[in-house]
Amino acid sequence: MRLACVAVAIAAAGAHAAEGGSDESPQATPYRPSVATPAQLSAPGWLEVEAGGLPARFVDGSKRDSLPVTLKLGFTPDWGVRVSTDAWARLTEPDGTQTSGGGDTALVLKRRFAVDDASAFGVEGTVSFPTAKSGLGSGGTDVSLTGIYSIDLPAGLHADLNLEVTRLQRVDPGTGHVQWLWAASLAKTIDERWGVTIEPSGTRRPRALDVRRHHLARGAALATAENCAVGHRLFAPCSRRAARTMASAGTPRPHCRRCFALSSPPGCSRRRTPARARRRRARASRACRRRAKRAAGRSGSANG
Repeated sequence: MRLACVAVAIAAAGAHAAEGGSDESPQATPYRPSVATPAQLSAPGWLEVEAGGLPARFVDGSKRDSLPVTLKLGFTPDWGVRVSTDAWARLTEPDGTQTSGGGDTALVLKRRFAVDDASAFGVEGTVSFPTAKSGLGSGGTDVSLTGIYSIDLPAGLHADLNLEVTRLQRVDPGTGHVQWLWAASLAKTIDERWGVTIEPSGTRRPRALDVRRHHLARGAALATAENCAVGHRLFAPCSRRAARTMASAGTPRPHCRRCFALSSPPGCSRRRTPARARRRRARASRACRRRAKRAAGRSGSANG
């Protein structure tokens, strides 16, 4: 296994004093540690805070450790906003060079469309601002649009399906500006305090040497109180060639096209080109040799 990441997320609802003097607090709605986001919003008028730790290791030997934080506020059951960032992040290059600081900041507007009591659609619009140091963020203003479908299934099951498209402002030369992300989360409630989740996910960016990344996640969640939840998640790539798309404030970051590092490291020599790209290059090379032979033949005929 070339890559393994462990994420721990803690979600806690902020304090709120009801006008009627009621001490009852609503249940927290944590979005992490899964990749897929549910259509449900946090309780209207309550501020929820999600914080956690995310260590990641990459195939080129670099690693990135961060403390992501998200603030969520629901205006109504169908409208809400959230702000996400890395309160602290550190990128360690293979040669030991370290860069640390805050991450990019993302502003998300969310709309929920209820179908019935058990299912709902959702749409999220995200703008990520380059507030991080060079190397810790995407380096540009990125815009994302996410479609969501959530449904409660029998036997205590819950499913969340996400499809996201992101327009990256800054990319490596020759790579595409549009990146797709998909995730499908299936959660099982064991009792009032425990639940488990399994979730495949992946990303694809056209023209980035046709690179695709797929991941399979397994997680567990513990509801310690109505307004607090703790989650643990372990995920790894589904193939030896895959590498996780690190997200800075929820927006995927560009990778080195050769070794899938967070950025193109100096002297990168790992030419892990996907098989399809190798075949495409081989066909182009053969076509080039055929054209050269034809040109040489025409030149010989003309000289004769």
